[in-house]
Amino acid sequence: MKANRAFRLLVAREGRGPAIFAPRDRLDRVEVVEIDSGESVLFWDLPPREARRLANALREDMALMEAADFLDAWRSAQE
Repeated sequence: MKANRAFRLLVAREGRGPAIFAPRDRLDRVEVVEIDSGESVLFWDLPPREARRLANALREDMALMEAADFLDAWRSAQE
């Protein structure tokens, strides 16, 4: 099963404005949640620009990779 069918990507901004105008101390949350259990399997708090880049990379990999391969690849990247 493809990762985008097994997991949901959630991105939460700490503020309303776009990343380019965000204060330097703002952190956005990027979270990958397992659809079946509703549990968070991957989690990052990052500055807005990095969060946007990470979310784009996660979306791309979720569309291309199988669920187990996706988790293995990104768990090692999380550490």
